[in-house]
Formats: sequence, structure tokens, C-alpha cells
Amino acid sequence: MSEGATTPGFSVRTARSGDSRSPLRDFLRTETGSAAVLMAAALAALVWVNLAPAAYEALWRTELSVQVGRYGVGLGLREWVNSGLMALFFFVIGLEARREFDMGELRERKRATLPLMAGLGGMLVPAVLYLAVNAGEPSAYGWGAAISTDTAFALGMLAMFGKRMPPGLRVFILTLTVVDDFVALAVVAGVYSGRLSTPALACAAAVFAVVLVVRAADVRLGAVYALLAVVLWLALLSSGVDPVVTGLAMGLITPAYPAPRSELERASDLFRFFREQPTPELERTVRRGMASAISPNERLQRQYHPWTSFVIAPLFAFANAGIELSGDQLSRAFTSPVTLGVLTGLVLGKPVGILGASALTTMLSRGRLRPPAGWGAVAVGGALGGAAFTVSLLIAALAFDGPRLAEAKIGVLSAVVCSFVLSRLLARLIALLPRPLRLSVLLGSAEAIVDLAVPVDPMRDHLRGPLDAPVTVVEYGDFQCPYCGQAEPVIRELLGDAGDIRYVWRHLPLTDVHPQAQLAAEAAEAAAAQNRFWEMYDLLLDHQGAMRTPDLLRYADDVGLDAGRFRRDLLDHRAAARVAEDVESADLSGVSGTPTFFVNGRRHHGAYDIAGLKAAVREARARAAMTD
Repeated sequence: MSEGATTPGFSVRTARSGDSRSPLRDFLRTETGSAAVLMAAALAALVWVNLAPAAYEALWRTELSVQVGRYGVGLGLREWVNSGLMALFFFVIGLEARREFDMGELRERKRATLPLMAGLGGMLVPAVLYLAVNAGEPSAYGWGAAISTDTAFALGMLAMFGKRMPPGLRVFILTLTVVDDFVALAVVAGVYSGRLSTPALACAAAVFAVVLVVRAADVRLGAVYALLAVVLWLALLSSGVDPVVTGLAMGLITPAYPAPRSELERASDLFRFFREQPTPELERTVRRGMASAISPNERLQRQYHPWTSFVIAPLFAFANAGIELSGDQLSRAFTSPVTLGVLTGLVLGKPVGILGASALTTMLSRGRLRPPAGWGAVAVGGALGGAAFTVSLLIAALAFDGPRLAEAKIGVLSAVVCSFVLSRLLARLIALLPRPLRLSVLLGSAEAIVDLAVPVDPMRDHLRGPLDAPVTVVEYGDFQCPYCGQAEPVIRELLGDAGDIRYVWRHLPLTDVHPQAQLAAEAAEAAAAQNRFWEMYDLLLDHQGAMRTPDLLRYADDVGLDAGRFRRDLLDHRAAARVAEDVESADLSGVSGTPTFFVNGRRHHGAYDIAGLKAAVREARARAAMTD
């Protein structure tokens, strides 16, 4: 079923589309963009506190009370941000952790072991170094300020490296920070909470048990979970445990899953009913049906992540990064064991802990567990891990006050700068290596996850390009899908770019929204029976609005098919079983929409524009070269 090289002279026929994104890609882009906003908020706090310190402190010490009858909560504005709004911040962190375990890199549980150990090592070593610097001092109590990595700063600084770092490093850092935040919150709850109230803790446990029961009953009303979360937050606040734990717990119990094709088809049917009868009742039913097709994890991430990244985290920085700076203050800070402990722990302890724990795990597993990037990239990631901010400032505010709090903040802010300089230096050294060695230290040799359930079979699949190409791009497509039509020029450009890519088309007709798609797929297979698949493929994507039987018979004449044989094959649906096999393979691979791409067996999440697919192909090509 394979054919040779593509026809020369490919031309772009339709504008490309860049709107297809994965939850992970959206998360990375939002965190990366928010790093600049976070830094701007921290600088604004520094400027304000040094111009008008009394006004700055007066604002954040202002008490705000919420009263309902005889009951109420009164906290200062800074406490509302640190314990209230930050609960929503950690809710998003919990959502992302659950998504990684359900759908991401950690869905194969053995892959969670190495980043888990690296994350723990990247917290243990900084804590030990901080305690060594502060040995015998009361300030040793603040060791928690030296253990955390800030996701926004780490990914924001990584983005500045552009394409010089492999995509696997971004996922590795994200996984580390999820572990980091989870353990840091456990430290907050266990070490830096106030005097514990047993009745309030028992109440919190009972409320969380109710949440789990409601979740098991598959209740999907957001208001129910929101109400229970507020009650849990209040119980933890009364118990002495920092209530930000509420957010992480609620996020971790929110499942993530790809949209099932059956649910998407149901949503299409509901929309069709609404089109015929546009009543308010049907409108509500359609909204609920469409919402239920998407996992609650993804819906909540898209809803809250921009707010936590661009509003809550910067507001936290604005409330906590204010430090009065002077020559005397800086000289005292950089001779203080608090500042030196934080700085040493983050800048030196983080890379040593992350790299050392990763290497130890690989050695003890006899090479079965490896990081998703090369050791050079892991070293750069370890250096970026020293970029602490949000959680470190939160713990510092719980552990210290007065001059020691200011010294801890100076250490945290200095660590951000030093970590960036160190990571840039390591990246520059890697860039000086010979290309084969550079690829090895950046990409590593970890076995990639294979998402494509049914491997490519040259004797069965439709192939375009060299049979022995090192990179294979598989597309599940629908001839009537406009997005497949927009992606097709991108595929042509890829195939004409280097000559080392083979392209495979598999059918996934979405008959609930494209009524002629099944017949068009069968027409392509009928043409394949006469060795004219790609000629028919080109015509079908060129004429997506004309796919009725007379149109298909006309296309058969245009490509020089035996018209009688084609007509019999089409009307007898002789290719229906062949199309059904492709649809079944799509179901096995978790594909529910079109176009969906796989590059060397790995599902491509993100835009299917030429830049996005070229980046995926570039990495696949480099990995293939290393295995030759």
C-alpha cells in the first residue's frame, strides 16, 4: 500500500491553524508568560517599600472581615492572600499533578519514580546545606525556605533558552515542581502550622471524607465542591494547619481523561436537536452535555490557571516581596546565616540534589529508569530549580519575622538571579560540545512513551515518502474536516523539506458532524484498490464541500480509475471494513478528534502548524540519529 516520494512542487492551498493545544502546552505557556508579570510585581513591591515603607505595611496589615451572623473570619490583607488566594494557586498545581498521573508522562507509573526521587533529592540536599550553615542557630528553624522551586520562574527562564533545550526538560521540570510543591505544602502543614486543634482537624477530615463520597457518586455540580472546599478551608484555618492545603487536596482528586468519542457524538446530537428547536431548556442541556464531554480537570485548569498565574501569584509577590534595601541591610544580609543558608541551599543544593538523585536512581535501577532528557539538560534543569519564590516566601513568612524575614527574602531573590546565571553558563558549555556529543547530553537515551497503539505496517498503511525514513508522521484524519484541509499544506511542506519523513494517513470519519466523511474514506480505499490512493486523497482534500456520490464518481474519472469497478466498490461499501479497522486503531490510541498526529509513535500535542510539527520532527530525527 506504500507509494514512493511525493509529487514535486507542493504548494500551500489553505491558511494554517494554530489553535489546537494540549493542556500541558497551555500550562507551560501560561507559566512561562506569567514569570515576567511575577517579576514585575516583585520589583513594584521593592520600589514601593523603599519609597514609602509605612504605607506599604499599613496596606497589607489592614484587616478584612467576612461575617455571617455570629460567625466570621477576620484576617489581614496579606493573610487573605497567603492563606486564601494561594489555596486557589495550589488547586491548579494539584490539577496539573493529577493530569500528569492520568494522561501525561507519569501515566506509566514506573516513570514517576525518577522525577519523584529527583524532586525529593532537590529538597533534601538544600535543607541539609541550610542546616549546616545555620547549625546551632535559632534560624535553623527556617530550613523550609530553602527547599522549593517556583514553576513560573523556572519555566520562564527555560523559555529564554529557546530551542537549545529539549522538550523533555520542560516536562521534567514541571514534574519536579509538582513534587516540590506537594512536599513543600506537607512541610508547611507539618512544621510551620500553629498549635493544632484536634476537634477542628477531625472536622476537616470529616468534610474531606464527604468530598470523596460526593466524588465517588459522580456529582458534577461545581457549586457543591466549592461549598465543601470553603468549609474545609475554614476547618483547617481553625485547626492551625495552613489552609492552602485545601487547594492541593481538591486538585488531586479531580480526574483528567481524553474526551471519549461517544460523549463527543452525544454532544453533536444535542447540538443538532438545539439547532432544530432552539429553546432555553435545550440550550441548558446542550451546555451540560458539551461540558461533560471534557474532563473536569481540563475545564477547571483552563478556567483558573490564567487567574492564578497572572493575578494571584503576582499579587502574592506584591504582598510579600517588599524589602527595605540599604547598604547596611545588604551587608548584614550577606553575612547572615539565614541569607547564606537560603542562597547556598537553592543555588548549590538544588542542582546537586536533582542531578545526584537522578543519577543514583538510574544506577540503582541498572539503567531501567532514566530522565526524559540527557544528563546535560538535567544539570541545566537542576540549576533552574534554584529559582525559588512563591512557596519559599510563604514559608519564610511563617518561620521568621523582622530582620530575619528580610534576610530570608533577600536570599530567595538573590537565588533567582544566581540560578539563572548558573543555568546560562551550563547551557553555554553544552553548546561548545561537538554536535554528536551535544545531542547525547541533551536528549539522553530514555525510552520514549509510545502512544500509537497499532504500529505502522507498510504492507497495509498508506505511506507517502521514503519507506526507510527515520521519522514517521501518522495522521488520523477526516476528508470532510476543515482542520484536516488546513493541516494538509503543512504536511506537504514537511515532506518536501528534508526528504527523510514518511507520512501515513489513517481514516477517522466523524460521521456525526461530517455526514459524507465515511463515503469519502471508502472512496479513497476504492481508489487504493487501483493504486490511486494519493491522487484521490489530494482531490478529496481539495474539494471538501463536494463529496456526494456523483462527485466521487467524477473524481474517479479525473484520476483515471476503472469507473465501473470503482462504482461497484463504492456502492457495495467493500472498503467499509478497512475504514473500520482504522477507526478501531484510533479508539485504541485514545484519538477522538481530527486531525490527530503521531510522530514516531508519540502523540503530538500542540499546534499543527509548520513550526509545531517541525519541532516535533526535529526531536524525533535527533533521537533516531542517536540510535543508528
